[in-house]
Amino acid sequence: MVPGLIEKAVRLATLAHAGQKRKGDNLPYIIHPMMVALKLAKYGASDEVIAAALTHDVLEDTDVPVEKLKEELGEEVLTIVQAVSNDDSLGWLEKKKHYIETVKNGPAGAKAVALADKIHNLESILIAYSEQGKDVWKKFNGTKEQKIWFETEMLNMLKSTFEHPLIAEYERLIGEEGKLD
Repeated sequence: MVPGLIEKAVRLATLAHAGQKRKGDNLPYIIHPMMVALKLAKYGASDEVIAAALTHDVLEDTDVPVEKLKEELGEEVLTIVQAVSNDDSLGWLEKKKHYIETVKNGPAGAKAVALADKIHNLESILIAYSEQGKDVWKKFNGTKEQKIWFETEMLNMLKSTFEHPLIAEYERLIGEEGKLD
């Protein structure tokens, strides 16, 4: 346990995501990493995993450099965050396949963060769908069918490489997503 690690991560994520909004519901972006971290804290995740959950989108979606993340939160957090960061230089399908592979080959903490991240994303989609209907799909780069393909591939990879109680929740939410128009 690193003293103050979670607070440092909260501060870094809050400052990095300041002014950003979620594309599905237009809420302040910081809600998302906070929810991901809370899901993992509920299951007793380590401070490093919680810190990585809080900052999991910082390298991908902000201008925070790798060096700053490593300096403030350490090598273990950086390794997890890098494993769950998309390579935006790739096309949609290649990016998703690459993501699945980097999470698969990453540490257990990366699988935990990816799992909680995907669960919160699906929960957000279900809420947004209840408010916006089919229009919610227009806010994403992939189609509904592509999203379900990705979620199913992630689920299959996690089921074969990782054990966690949240896997059953992820599977249930994918089923709910599949029932939407």
